[in-house]
Amino acid sequence: MRTSLIRRACVVALMMVTTMAPAAAARPAGDTEAPGIGGHARLLGERIIPHKLAFRGTTVGGLSGIDRNPCTGEYVMISDDRSVLQPARFYTARIAVDATGVRSVDFTGTHPLRQPDGSAYPPASARDGKAVDPEELRVDPRGCRYWWSQEGDRPASADDPLIQQSVRIAGPTGAYRGEFRLPADYRYTREDRGPRRNKGVEAITFGSRGATFTSALEGPLIQDGPEPDLRHGALVRVTRQNRDGAVLGQFAYPLEKIFTASDPSSPWAPDTGVPAILAFPDDPDRYLVLERTWVAGAGYRIRVFDATTRGATDVRRMSSLAGRAVVPMRKKLVADFHDLGLSTVVNTEGLTWGPRLPSGERTLLLLSDDNFAEDEATQFVALAFRDR
Repeated sequence: MRTSLIRRACVVALMMVTTMAPAAAARPAGDTEAPGIGGHARLLGERIIPHKLAFRGTTVGGLSGIDRNPCTGEYVMISDDRSVLQPARFYTARIAVDATGVRSVDFTGTHPLRQPDGSAYPPASARDGKAVDPEELRVDPRGCRYWWSQEGDRPASADDPLIQQSVRIAGPTGAYRGEFRLPADYRYTREDRGPRRNKGVEAITFGSRGATFTSALEGPLIQDGPEPDLRHGALVRVTRQNRDGAVLGQFAYPLEKIFTASDPSSPWAPDTGVPAILAFPDDPDRYLVLERTWVAGAGYRIRVFDATTRGATDVRRMSSLAGRAVVPMRKKLVADFHDLGLSTVVNTEGLTWGPRLPSGERTLLLLSDDNFAEDEATQFVALAFRDR
């Protein structure tokens, strides 16, 4: 999500750093726990790359999604630059992750994402309705093409174009290779229904070895109720589909309430949502869910939850969740960045699996979106995940 107007009262050292920290115990989250979930994560290390790093004629930044390409061993990262600094694009990199943390990040390539006619995407200022807002990228385990989500744009006024969100498919150099059909209730409207502006599809993941594709909205649909506040969380729709786009199930994920009050002198409201979701390779009902919250005066809170759709209500035929008896997805806290001993907690939006460690733990690699802002950072965080 674009948060370029948000400013944090902290100093970030924008240089290559690596830190180590001991294991941090995860705390349970609310009353949505369930047996069969609830792994634990500990910090291996972090690395922050130079701000606005120049690479092959582009500005590295806005990295809001990351995944590993099993065909090359490299990682792929999408930038949410809306063709403002340079055309909408992705990067590839070799990232060394082991028991000592993130040892190195070496960028190897970058390519613009292409429209069906082969041209790059225009900036939103073109006002032709073709602009995109890239947010997440996943590598298809069946063929290693890139599936990437973009939030489009719900118009702020009657004069603004309505741009539907979408999931598009690209080849290894960014060439357009098709589009995936999202569920009908994900569509923006000019009425008081559908996703909120900047609260569309950021989170996508392949499951069941590529047989299924799951997406999560960042925030609740307008008709599903208000956004989270200090007293209440909200329900966010998570949809599992097959590769042809048929909906296999839709579930309500319980987003946490806002963790603290805002600075009363700030004009900015709290911002919270789900920027990433990651399927467990061997359990079609289980996911890691990243929740990212920003509050004026308090900064960011980043939490990773272990969640399951098992036993949850299938809500695909419910036009509204407000006032309905719904059993949400159950979840347990895996990691809270404030407990890990990081040098800074920033706008983390990307989440993917890394290599397995000799200890038997699986690594998780998380990535932050610096919004190209001086007081933000592009931070890679490596965690060791032990399943229960």
